[in-house]
Amino acid sequence: MPVNRAGPVRLGVLGCADIAWRRTLPAVLAEPRLRLVAVASRDGRRAQRFADRFGAAPVTGYDRLLDRDDIDAVYVPLPAGLLPRWVDAALAAGRHVLAEKPLGRTGAEAHDLVARAAARDLVLMENNAFQLHPQHDAVRRLVAAGEIGPLRTVTSVFGIPPLPPEDVRYRPELGGGALLDLGFYPLRAAQMFLGPDLRVVGAHLHPGPSGVDVAGSALLAAPDGAEAAVSFGFGHAYRNAYELWGGEGRLVLERAFTPPPEHRPVLSLHDANGARQRTLRSHHQFAALVADFADAVTTRRSLRQHHEEVIGRAALAEAVRRHAGVEVR
Repeated sequence: MPVNRAGPVRLGVLGCADIAWRRTLPAVLAEPRLRLVAVASRDGRRAQRFADRFGAAPVTGYDRLLDRDDIDAVYVPLPAGLLPRWVDAALAAGRHVLAEKPLGRTGAEAHDLVARAAARDLVLMENNAFQLHPQHDAVRRLVAAGEIGPLRTVTSVFGIPPLPPEDVRYRPELGGGALLDLGFYPLRAAQMFLGPDLRVVGAHLHPGPSGVDVAGSALLAAPDGAEAAVSFGFGHAYRNAYELWGGEGRLVLERAFTPPPEHRPVLSLHDANGARQRTLRSHHQFAALVADFADAVTTRRSLRQHHEEVIGRAALAEAVRRHAGVEVR
């Protein structure tokens, strides 16, 4: 169990995922309130590769990293099927946790992990980097100002080209599938703009050769009659975007979920006066993510709203699976 100490939060990593290599760990190195100490993998060579690049100690085996006494917090970029076990193990070892999504595959699973973190007075945060980008605040301000009239429909999509056959997202034993990976984003976007009480009124999940869903869509209804249509999949031309359609116009945001740090988002407004565009400022959403985690650990601020969103998103994905006739494991 690490002791309380002044200075940066000492961070360990459980897993050598691509997202850690490309986005999260470079952001960690730039965050002064975090210090990367060790990186663990079941494969010692992978751990060494990450350790060499990011200046950390390599560790073979996740348990061995959690046994170290120089770790205050862990980042867990593991597949969906492994996340609950190792997030729980990290919490049991007294570590604060930043986890990749989905933190829970079901609402109950997410609720249990949140409750365990609260009982141990530990920070538990799901990767919500896309929500930290100020482009979404710009959209909210325009909607609140009545630029498109009453919001009627949210349409949101995230699709990527087919993955290599060996990709972990095709493996059912690791919790693979498009819904828990890409579907996370359009479902969360629907909740951002229509509220948490969405009801699934239609859903379809298309299975691939391995049995996991490789594409899907869902129709959601809000209590006030507004609706959302979401689509996602591994066999598409790359796109991630959402459109808000109101009584008097519509707003369209491309690269809504994965804008590079240097990208300046372009928000399109279409109404009776024609089409016009607003170019927004760039933002490093992964830098914002690790800064948010460091702040939560050092200040112990309440994460109640974040936890409610995590549980609600997991429950919504669970409802999509059930409505599509797919067993929730």
